[in-house]
Amino acid sequence: MKSNEKSIKEVIDELLKNYRLDTKLNEINLINSWEIIVGKMIANHTQKIFIHNQILYVTLDSAALRMELSYQKERIIKMLNESAGTDVITEIIFR
Repeated sequence: MKSNEKSIKEVIDELLKNYRLDTKLNEINLINSWEIIVGKMIANHTQKIFIHNQILYVTLDSAALRMELSYQKERIIKMLNESAGTDVITEIIFR
């Protein structure tokens, strides 16, 4: 490869960054990995999940599960961000 040539990956990454789409793409990937990270049982009790301003909002149908997950919040944040490969979220709010 010549010095001024770029790989397709580099061009796409640059394009995503220039149009500020990389953050949204990371958020979508993080939400899609929810079931893999927390497991099928918790995912089945998840009614709604979205990210706003680096805060992950998770609506659950079980108060007991909501309480249990709130105790493991920091661990879940770490696992989700590691899965995304970057710090996508800084906080989780269980509702």
